[in-house]
Amino acid sequence: MKNKTRIIEKVNTRASNTLLSALDIKITDIGNNFVCGKMPVNQKTKQPFGFLHGGASVALAETLGSIGGGLQIDQKKENIVGIEINASHLKSIKKGWVFGKATSVRIGRKIQVWEILITDTNKNIICKSRLTLAVITKK
Repeated sequence: MKNKTRIIEKVNTRASNTLLSALDIKITDIGNNFVCGKMPVNQKTKQPFGFLHGGASVALAETLGSIGGGLQIDQKKENIVGIEINASHLKSIKKGWVFGKATSVRIGRKIQVWEILITDTNKNIICKSRLTLAVITKK
């Protein structure tokens, strides 16, 4: 992928004042069919019992898949929107970082499907998610 570093910087810069900045989500790598990112497990991303909030995991998953989907379209003519997401929360975590990798399952003209694995620093799977995106024409 050409200008990978510049694309990552641009995505992270555009994230300011969004949910990504509120949860401290950072994009760390981008390829032709994948996007990687990380998110801290801290007071912003935990539920009241001290564990990573499932909604924060889903926010990370949808972020990574949507960015990947956006890189597959002509952004001057089209937008990408999430139409379905599911998540299986497989392991809890109380501190540290989680790392996500969204990988394309299918890139169609109108529908995309992405699989997202979120792991901890020991490569334990914290969450497994699938995201379906629709490609819509800009009006």
